[in-house]
Formats: sequence, C-alpha cells, structure tokens
Amino acid sequence: MTGPFHANPVHIPVLAAEVVTALAPRDGGVYVDGTFGAGGYARRLLDAALCTVWGIDRDPAAVARGTELAKAYPARLTVIQGRFGEMDRLLADRGVAGVDGVALDIGVSSPQIDDPERGFSFRFDGPLDMRMGSDGPTAADVVNTAPEADLADIVWRYGEERHSRRVARAIVARRKDQPITRTLELAEIVRAVVPKSKDGIDPATRTFQALRVHVNDELGELDRGLRAAERLLAPGGRLAVVSFHSLEDRAVKDFLRTRSGHVPAPSRHMPAPAAGPAPTFRLIDKSGVTPSADEARTNPRARSARLRTAERTAAPAWIEGEAA
Repeated sequence: MTGPFHANPVHIPVLAAEVVTALAPRDGGVYVDGTFGAGGYARRLLDAALCTVWGIDRDPAAVARGTELAKAYPARLTVIQGRFGEMDRLLADRGVAGVDGVALDIGVSSPQIDDPERGFSFRFDGPLDMRMGSDGPTAADVVNTAPEADLADIVWRYGEERHSRRVARAIVARRKDQPITRTLELAEIVRAVVPKSKDGIDPATRTFQALRVHVNDELGELDRGLRAAERLLAPGGRLAVVSFHSLEDRAVKDFLRTRSGHVPAPSRHMPAPAAGPAPTFRLIDKSGVTPSADEARTNPRARSARLRTAERTAAPAWIEGEAA
C-alpha cells in the first residue's frame, strides 16, 4: 500500500516490526491501535494482512490525521476520539465485542513533542500545556497553584527526581513574582537547581516527565487500558505494550505477571493463599523485548523502550478488586 503517509512519514514507531510480529495479524482479523498518534502501528498492521484496525486517540489532531490515513485503507481503518482506557466501551458502541490484538505505545507521541504549541518539550519555547487531549488542567495550572509539598510529591513520584524538593521550592519562589507560563521558563528554573548528570540527560527531563504524567493521569489510564484490553481481547488474541520509563514498564510487567499466574511463592512459614481467578493471559516473553542497537542509534526515542506481550486465554476477565 502506498500513499502520502508512506512517502512522508511523520513519526517512526518504536519496535514496530516486533509489535507486528507479536500481534501476528491475519486476514479478516480485528485489531486496535489504542494510542494511534501518527498511525505507525496501524499502518503496519494494515499492510501485513487484510485486516481491520480501530485507532483510538484522545488528541483531536491525531484523529484528524487518522481520518486522512483511512482514505488509503477503505473500510479497513477507523479512528475514533477517546481514551484507550475505555476501548471496550468505545468499540462496543460501534458493534465490536471482541478483537484479535491490541497495541499500546505508552506516553507522549512524537508529533506532540515536536509541536512547541503543545508544551511537552523543554527544547522549544511554547505554552506550558502538556495535555494530550483538549480538556482539563494544564501543566501551567499545576505549577502555579499546587502547594509546594504536592509539587515535590509529583516530581518525585512520576519523575523519580531525587532533587524534587529543590525543584518544588524553586517553582514556588519564582511564581510569587509572576505566573510560570512557558516551557523554557520552567526548564530554566529546574536547570538552576538540578545538577547536570554524567549521562548528558537534560536536568529538566524528569520534571517535565512528571508533570506530563500527572496532567494526563498516564499511570491511571495505563491501568484502565490494560483492564479494558483484558475484557476486549478474544481468546488467543494478543496484547503488545511498548513503554518508555520504569514506572510504566513496572505497571505492565506486574499486571501481566499477575494475570498470567506468575506471582511470588509464599513463605514456607505462611499458609498457602486461596486459589484466585483463572489466569487471563499467557506470557509470550517474560523479560520483554528491547530495541536493536541499530534502532536505538537511528531513533533516539527508542533507547529506553521495552515491549511486553501476552496472549489472552479463554478465562473470564477479572472483576475489579480480585487478586491472584
């Protein structure tokens, strides 16, 4: 399949070949690209088999791109606006009760990062926004109104920034003079109090990550998305999740290990736990897949990525609150 989106790609999807291999698309299959972005995974699934793909994205700009891309795949690609944490409801509303594969690329997309007006990057000057959608508080709202202790907690919890208290104190001191509204302004504040690291990572990286994760409730959305995929996938269907930092990867790993029955053995001094619900997934690769040296070199965004995949069993989806 050729067309303008193939000739001039907007975004290089991370671990694309590995995701397609994991999902093993087949003719007549139905798949979900739950974090559509620029459509990188969707395109490759559609090119690999005569299948149908449903794209989901909360970003209206991504949905607009998907509407254009769908013209190259008549009746095979549909992109809808919404959150991937609601994928089962979104598809049920359109008459789809089960799918053969779900792909998720967790975090911000390259088109979002590269647009200064979205406010995700400390490399460009832009409004301090960071919203993946078009509703809710912005990053500027958070840095200008949150109490100092809450700011420190956000930066520590979601950015794992060990200088989080310094960062919060510096933000509060600056906002007393005037509101912080621009990305480069915030980056300058953080760089003044966080030492440079030996690995060359910008000192503002962890704070910007933390604010983005908080503003978009990314970890909450990831948890909802994993549960929604569990409900939506048909027996034998595959789930492929690419994450980019330890918080995301840990959440995916813990979910899949629990849902596949791989839980730590109890102490011999403790009574054996009662049998839990039947495993809903079978792990395909217990340790995950990381990019090749070539991909990490040519696509810097891929360097920290990890792909985890699992296959849906025939067991019913767990009910909220159930544990193994």
